[in-house]
Amino acid sequence: MADKILSNKHNLQILYEDNHIIVINKRVGDIVQGDKTGDKPLSEVVKSYIKDTYNKPGNVYLGVVHRLDRPTTGLVIFAKTSKVLPRLNTLFVSKDIHKTYWAIVKNAPPKTEDTLTHWLKKNPKNNKSSAFIKEVKDSKKAILHYKLLRKLDNYYLLEIDLETGRHHQIRSQLSSIGCPIKGDLKYGFDRSNTDGGIHLHARHITFVHPVKNEPLNIEAPLPDDVIWNACNY
Repeated sequence: MADKILSNKHNLQILYEDNHIIVINKRVGDIVQGDKTGDKPLSEVVKSYIKDTYNKPGNVYLGVVHRLDRPTTGLVIFAKTSKVLPRLNTLFVSKDIHKTYWAIVKNAPPKTEDTLTHWLKKNPKNNKSSAFIKEVKDSKKAILHYKLLRKLDNYYLLEIDLETGRHHQIRSQLSSIGCPIKGDLKYGFDRSNTDGGIHLHARHITFVHPVKNEPLNIEAPLPDDVIWNACNY
């Protein structure tokens, strides 16, 4: 297990690592897997780290298990072997991997805690999901649970547990109740963050290790900015 920030050569914050999996604290702007931008994805950076650290010859295997939106930060799990990738995929499908997110929003939510159920419809043209209170054509049911953790000077800190994993689910559902995430222009916040990110962070993850059969409970440190720093308590 590791809890370290590596040299600037790789600029990775590794939260957990063994022979089977590696968990990274993703930064704002990192893409998890390659896309049409052509920017170097986090998966390739992790491969380079493994190759250099363990003097691996040839191509390094790394399986992408799940993704986070580019402006989002926090926990990302990768599989280091082809044997463990389908096991991790199964854990996600069966919802035996439990992820908790933190979000900073400008407005107080309607309730201090609640369950939100919507039907989300993705528009690929603008890469945005719209939330509907009733099912519409080509929509997918989305469920999340939130609770208010604390009131900051000008914002509110929410904790979110997902029951489903839909495209932009947290961003879309929180926006639909009048609580767009700080910096999220796409979903109704009034101004962008200077780093181009949004204040949504994959904070905790718990699951049983698919090989060692041991429980893992991993927490991602918050990004270093004034507002996130006010949430450390």
